[in-house]
Amino acid sequence: MSGEPHLLALAGAEPGCYWLDDPDEPDATDTLVEAETADLCVVGGGYTGLWTALLAKERDPNRDVVLLEGGRCGSGASGRNGGFFESSLTHGVSQGLSKFAPELPLLEKLGLDNLNEIERFVAKHQIDCDWERNGVIDVATRSEHMPDLAEQAMHLEALGQDIELLDAERMQAEVHSPTYHGGLVRKKRAAVCDPARLVFGMKQVALDAGVRIFEDTNVTELIERDHAVELRAGYGSVRAAKVALGTNAFPPLLRQMRHYMVPVYDYVLATEPLTAEQLDSIGWAGRQGLSDSTNQFHYYRLTYDNRIIWGGYDAVYYFNNKVDPQLEQRPETFALLSKHFFETFPQLEGLHFSHVWGGAIDTSTRFTVFWGRAMGNKVVYAMGYTGLGASATRFGARAMLDLLDKRDSPIVGLDFVNKKPLPFPPEPLRWAGIQMTRWSLDKEDRTGERNLWLRSLDRIGLGFDS
Repeated sequence: MSGEPHLLALAGAEPGCYWLDDPDEPDATDTLVEAETADLCVVGGGYTGLWTALLAKERDPNRDVVLLEGGRCGSGASGRNGGFFESSLTHGVSQGLSKFAPELPLLEKLGLDNLNEIERFVAKHQIDCDWERNGVIDVATRSEHMPDLAEQAMHLEALGQDIELLDAERMQAEVHSPTYHGGLVRKKRAAVCDPARLVFGMKQVALDAGVRIFEDTNVTELIERDHAVELRAGYGSVRAAKVALGTNAFPPLLRQMRHYMVPVYDYVLATEPLTAEQLDSIGWAGRQGLSDSTNQFHYYRLTYDNRIIWGGYDAVYYFNNKVDPQLEQRPETFALLSKHFFETFPQLEGLHFSHVWGGAIDTSTRFTVFWGRAMGNKVVYAMGYTGLGASATRFGARAMLDLLDKRDSPIVGLDFVNKKPLPFPPEPLRWAGIQMTRWSLDKEDRTGERNLWLRSLDRIGLGFDS
């Protein structure tokens, strides 16, 4: 058999998500077929929705909570991401300083508390999701990236964080790759896990707490009626006093939400398990999560059985916010990711990929979660996580509940919670702007030069830091 090695590595790969190819996936719950009532109705069975339901029952076990999911819990971004859980709520310290500098010390504390609470939840309920709190390394794949990492290290140290800046030799001692020029270690600020198994565990804990979950139940309409909201879904409906929306990148249920979010497709590869010799050839004894420090970055980590999950770089927007299961497969992107993989780890030539998949990420112009309210504060939503939000979903849920319950908490007064991002323009300007930005970011990664387009976005507060 002849051909390019990076293409041969894709031969026989399963076109589907590795995490969701799990015989232990729980059975689906019933579809909604009747008219129900609830104190709180949650829309979305991913992390945001499940955390909202769980925290609502934790605060008031007698609260009647219904959760509606259009497919299966975790079938969207929550079950198909890289499994990185970071403490940052602001998509990194650079984003935090540029947009929320006065609040950043508090946001960093809240983010670490949030990650610790997720870890305690996993331990308390003995959720089998291969949770590993090994930290993360931001890797410099060009020498020109080291000054930026040094600047981030300075800011993180000023915030009291335990970090370490690695030169090329020390980075190579951690993980062996000819592309590495250094790295920034953020110790204990991140964990990795099996993201789908975390969803499965959360779903069971929610059911045990009395949350009524209806799967394969697509909500089509919200109607304000007197002092409640009616949600039309499936063959039935739910009348609820309060509604929390955690619909991620799927078409928004409120018109106002459509201006602030675009779905961008991210693509991922999973290798077959590495042998002991292959593992020895790359080191990685610390099993940290890794990501490039470029604009268009790769993220990668080891699984419990020593596969490498390799994703990112080629984020793709489809015209008019298109979301379709057919877009989860994109051979040209898989080929590009495979080529980059073997450039990073040439010593693994001959290794094959077992699974290839994609999924939609909800992206906002500020690249972090944001919140909004509607229908006289009876409806609240959280969205816009932009690919670094697995752990931030719990914080997103907490803030939604505080807003719905009009709770006096330290977070409801934050600009981070109360200010929305700038809206995206309508089509076709939306598509053209996103394509121009992707082209410009790619050029900056190749040349180190930030062009006029990117500098203009910086000036109006839309500077991109992936």
